[in-house]
Amino acid sequence: MSNVQSLERALTLLNIMSDYPDGIQISRLAEKAGLSKSTIHRLLGTLLNMKYVTQDPKTEKYRLGYQVLYLSRNITANNGLISAARPFLEALCEDINETIHLCVEDNAEVVYIDKIESSQTIRMYSRIGSRNPMYCTGVGKILLSGMDEDEFKQATASIDFVKRTAKTIDSLEELKKEIDLVKQQNYALDNIENEEGIRCIAAPIRDFSGRIVASFSVSGPVHRITMERIHDELIRKMRETSKNISRQLGCQI
Repeated sequence: MSNVQSLERALTLLNIMSDYPDGIQISRLAEKAGLSKSTIHRLLGTLLNMKYVTQDPKTEKYRLGYQVLYLSRNITANNGLISAARPFLEALCEDINETIHLCVEDNAEVVYIDKIESSQTIRMYSRIGSRNPMYCTGVGKILLSGMDEDEFKQATASIDFVKRTAKTIDSLEELKKEIDLVKQQNYALDNIENEEGIRCIAAPIRDFSGRIVASFSVSGPVHRITMERIHDELIRKMRETSKNISRQLGCQI
């Protein structure tokens, strides 16, 4: 099916504005969207009327309106996965004091659906609702490891193996070897593959049928998430948390 151009453009504006919580000028918005100011102005008029966008009368900047929250109310409030996982992820975060992400797959990408911040400072670019590739993230590798052959082929067919760091996997053959290893060990690493200086360990969450439906990760700077700490502490705690959350979803493991 072909895209409706005006709808596609309006949604593009919303996506751009989501990166500017303090608002963005119309000229900058036009530049980011690659559209004329007159086109942007027409689209914003509709979005303003429907309360998906608001404008600061002093700065004249545009930002997302509260109607966007209304759209997502049932995803966040009634998502059984989030409510089942959060107590265990919070307990894990309190125990190890590192940032934790909860993720699912959507259109062959990782989507962050929950995040528990540690009290330690760390510069990471993730936030709830943001996306990342599957091939260079621990959470993505876990999700790929739970796919059957056809699902895996579909999910990896359009991957552009961009080298985000020197350690990023850069071929399908290398990714397949990595996923075989993930299946054997029941955890995955992002060993400085997605962000410089950041290492992550991820584990699966399974539903009542034993199928991997989500993944979660512990992330931190390499001087805290050392390979020694991973083997001495984190693998055991990740597996325990994985088992506890999966049991909440009816998995008999």
